[in-house]
Amino acid sequence: MDPTPILDRIMLRLEARDIPVPAHISEAARAFLATAGMAPRHKMPATQDRAAWHAASAAWNDRILPMVEPGLSSLPVHLETRRIGACDVYAATPDNLAATADRYAFMDIHGGALVFGGGRFAQLMAVWRAASLGCRVFGVDYRMPPDHPYPAPLDDCVAVYQNLLSCHDRMEIVIGGMSAGGNLAAATILRARNEGLPLPAAAVLLTPELDLTESGDTFFTNRDVDVALPEPIPQANRLYANGADLRDPYLSPLFGDFSRGFPPTFLQSGTRDLFLSNTVRMHRALLQAGQRAELHVWEAMPHAGFGGTSPEDIEMHAAVRDFLVRVAGWTL
Repeated sequence: MDPTPILDRIMLRLEARDIPVPAHISEAARAFLATAGMAPRHKMPATQDRAAWHAASAAWNDRILPMVEPGLSSLPVHLETRRIGACDVYAATPDNLAATADRYAFMDIHGGALVFGGGRFAQLMAVWRAASLGCRVFGVDYRMPPDHPYPAPLDDCVAVYQNLLSCHDRMEIVIGGMSAGGNLAAATILRARNEGLPLPAAAVLLTPELDLTESGDTFFTNRDVDVALPEPIPQANRLYANGADLRDPYLSPLFGDFSRGFPPTFLQSGTRDLFLSNTVRMHRALLQAGQRAELHVWEAMPHAGFGGTSPEDIEMHAAVRDFLVRVAGWTL
């Protein structure tokens, strides 16, 4: 008789099946799901192979930048670069910035599995966020592995937040990010709180990478269903962590103690997102700690949305802007 406890042996084994693109989502979303599924997969290098990681980063830029540059580089946003501590910060100001919104600062932390997405990609994400939200955005080009693993990226984000606090009231600052940026946004808030800094007005966590142990249900159920992020990324997580415990809240904010304080939080995901469990579990953890949190989930949306220009993506940004008005009290 198998001595393994029955709860450790329960597992679903499913036959191969076809998953259709839903007819009720937008045409742009349907097209994204149909074409993104044809994209080649890119395996990540072994953790210790620094040269291969540099090559992987260059390949990531070569693949991603042509997808986002045409639509974002022409947006009516003024961009300037500032140096704060050890990293560059991209101040993105909409050309039509309302006078009532001039005092606000949205600190945006770019995604890219905690190892990709610096430089031009970080600039474009700041421009995109500024144009979609109608406020000034400060995009953090934090240092990254393999040259600068944890805690250097988090150190950079905390330093930028401290700098913003020197010229803004805390209620004039929101910290947000997508994917890996959501991880660093939440970790920055936890560390800032623990170091005695005031909390920002709100947090915006978009399809966030909050659990580097990748223990959530959708790491299994949405594997290969998520056309943008079809499988877990343990190599990148270990490279970033640099030997530290992946359950440390500064690495996996999902495991943080939120009862000691956390700002109102907007959480976004999609039903095909590999990180849906991260988002759902974070929402429950915040609510259980008595914090204010809103969960927004879009039908059939994979990790990071439908390419940025679909009606669903536009609706998502509108929902974030509405959250900043309703919850953070911003006048946009």
